[in-house]
Amino acid sequence: MHARETTATITDTPAVTDDLPWIEDGGKVPPRDARELSRLFLDRLGSLEEGTHEYQYARNTLIEMNLSLVRIAARRFRNRGSGDLEDVIQVGTIGLIKAIDRFDLSREVEFTSFAIPYIVGEIKRFFRDTTWAVHVPRRLQELRVSLAKSKDTLAAELGHTPTVKELAAHLDLTDDEIIEGLVAANGYVAGSIDTAGSDDESDSTPTYADTMGDIDPALELFEDLHALGPLLQQLDDRERAIIEMRFGQEMTQAEIGRELHVSQMHVSRLLSRILSQLRIGLLPG
Repeated sequence: MHARETTATITDTPAVTDDLPWIEDGGKVPPRDARELSRLFLDRLGSLEEGTHEYQYARNTLIEMNLSLVRIAARRFRNRGSGDLEDVIQVGTIGLIKAIDRFDLSREVEFTSFAIPYIVGEIKRFFRDTTWAVHVPRRLQELRVSLAKSKDTLAAELGHTPTVKELAAHLDLTDDEIIEGLVAANGYVAGSIDTAGSDDESDSTPTYADTMGDIDPALELFEDLHALGPLLQQLDDRERAIIEMRFGQEMTQAEIGRELHVSQMHVSRLLSRILSQLRIGLLPG
């Protein structure tokens, strides 16, 4: 552990528990140290009683030490056009907390590899549930919510779908403002690309999807391989040999173990560590 880098966060203050160090600010722990400390804290968390001060300290410190994973994942979505980065980070933190609560050390999987799918999953769910199909001013986004509530309220009172004038009177707005809000609400959900491209509903009528170009499926693979090259060069000879045997020669873990004179379980642990290192390297910095 790098003493110079961590003196600001790991102090001589008495530990909250007998076997956990006191960390003043988990967010300042360098990533390399955070990975090592996370295993210690995760192991101890499993034996602490939920709701106790010791449990809260271990859990909150784990969250702080691993927030860098959330920030890395959030930056992948910075161009989605809905919600600022802080909103995305908050959502991603929910995924991090779920990963901490569900992690099992006995699986012999790196916590980083386990947590990232939870973080990315929460962020994707956030965009799926909140993203507008087109850019709409905030006042019209808020008006959409008011219109939806008013429609339900008036429909129950009047016994029919409310008209524009009835909605305008209920919300104390003009007819034009109501119409503008109703039109803007259409931007919340995009139409299906499987919709027919003309009014002709025959089976031979092309859909919008039929007229759209497609992305070369090999493009993303090329980008990944291009980024992976330098990362593979950073591995030592043995690690590169393991990757070559597993994915180049498609050898089983048992076959690799016999080649290296180690157990299959040891090969599994080596592969897990190497792949986790490569996955982290592929994430945008």
